[in-house]
Amino acid sequence: MEKITKPISGFLALLFSLLLFVLAIFLFGKGGQERDGSFAVYGVIAFLASTYLSLGIIVISPNHSRVLTFFGKYVGTVKENGLLFVNPLYKKQKISLRAENLESAKLKVNDKMGNPIEIAAVIVWQVSETYKAAFEVENYDHYVRVQSEAAIRHLATTYAYDHMEDEHAAITLRDGGDKVNEMLEKELNERLAAAGIMVKEARISHLAYAAEIAGAMLQRQQATAIVAARTKIVEGAVGMVEMALEQLSRKQIVTLDEEKKAAMVSNLMVVLCGEKGAQPILNTGTLYQ
Repeated sequence: MEKITKPISGFLALLFSLLLFVLAIFLFGKGGQERDGSFAVYGVIAFLASTYLSLGIIVISPNHSRVLTFFGKYVGTVKENGLLFVNPLYKKQKISLRAENLESAKLKVNDKMGNPIEIAAVIVWQVSETYKAAFEVENYDHYVRVQSEAAIRHLATTYAYDHMEDEHAAITLRDGGDKVNEMLEKELNERLAAAGIMVKEARISHLAYAAEIAGAMLQRQQATAIVAARTKIVEGAVGMVEMALEQLSRKQIVTLDEEKKAAMVSNLMVVLCGEKGAQPILNTGTLYQ
């Protein structure tokens, strides 16, 4: 588990390191004037002490951290910002805590109904637990990419592309909207929890039929739209014909037998349902000519 460590300020260590370095230069200079070389020995010691202290000085910027290990043993994580000092023998691994964007490639997979589709997503993630990110997986950045692709593929194979393929589906990829994004985000968090990664947002950025069936599916969608439009036109036309016959009968404008009613209904349906305007023909004789 992650353990937060608060080191001491590094300004004092930096000051001592500089003083020891200056002292080492001074002693080297004095050692050159002495025959026994004792000052030079002290100069080497001061230089080594200065170098040792400088190895423990770290600078941590905002939204960054250092994971500390001592000969393979996890010591803690430093998330405090600024100039700090830790044991110079600690191994310091840098891990960013900033939110990062991942845009997946366009993946070609089969949806629930077996149709080939193209799908891609944009994912916003960040490291939430540095211990897992550093030690539970080999390379957490690569782990995020691989598991994100696996989650997107699983989502695509779980649901149909749209209701044309599965009329009884409660959720489809195209019409699911925020619900589909929520399910993708939930699955990503479950998969990436082992690496200490938190997914802040996940959204489908590209969704389409694969190129080999895109033309056929477009024709099918167009045919469905035409049928739906024709259905509405016929429903409206039937209502208008019914209203016309009712008005003529109630106001007794003209009396029609069943044969003439059928002819009138046929003519009105042609006029109302036709794609082009009907060409009128004037009848200068009787109603029955």
